Amino acid sequence: MKQLAEDVLGKRLARLSELTESDMLALRASSLGSIRSMDARSDLIREGDPTRAVFLIVSGWAARYKMLEDGRRQTVALLLPGDLCDLNNNFLSEMDHSIGTLTPVRYVEISHRVVERLSQEYPRIATALWIQLLATVSIQREWVVNIGQRTALERIGHLFCELCVRLQLVGLANTSGFDMPITQQDIADAAGLTSVHINRTLKEMRAQHLIVLENRSVKIPDFDALAQASLFTPAYLHLRPASQSSPAPPGLGLTAP
Repeated sequence: MKQLAEDVLGKRLARLSELTESDMLALRASSLGSIRSMDARSDLIREGDPTRAVFLIVSGWAARYKMLEDGRRQTVALLLPGDLCDLNNNFLSEMDHSIGTLTPVRYVEISHRVVERLSQEYPRIATALWIQLLATVSIQREWVVNIGQRTALERIGHLFCELCVRLQLVGLANTSGFDMPITQQDIADAAGLTSVHINRTLKEMRAQHLIVLENRSVKIPDFDALAQASLFTPAYLHLRPASQSSPAPPGLGLTAP
């Protein structure tokens, strides 16, 4: 079972940086930690808690979210298998948001010590971890644009396109669609819309033959058509080998100054 976590992380990082065989072997021997399980609708960690580790989602879906004092909730990121949650925790002492499960989740808590050691000893792994962190910030910017400027149809379509691309990285989707084990309210929390508005917009998208919803899955008859209707381009996900972009500055690791 332990091997699975290291393979999930290696597969994810290999899409961000050109890892060598020795890098992959280092990940497999890195003792990330034991795989744990948590039921749906539970918090992995809450706002205000001390930061204790970097979370690797092995299976299931989770969300990064903020809760207002009156109970209103805004999802600021959806976390999928292979995602590393909050690499910046290496530098911060307290959580400024919560991470909660949307489905049953299997995860690993990777200690800051392990992250620091891997980044110091293996430069390509360090590069991949930095790209992961910077891509997370890039996705956050895109979500701000999504909520601030896109129409309801564009918001939902853009989200579906993003989920489809990200799930393809771990073999859980193709351009024809993906399983979606979350509710319309979860989509509403991510898109900044009401569940009633989500329901109405999904009907509109089905009428335009952009999506088909069946058995808790999203079918996409024509991915290019959905991407065009949603103003989606995947560049902000930064899913290319590091060799195709500028190299990381010398000595850049994930250890605190």
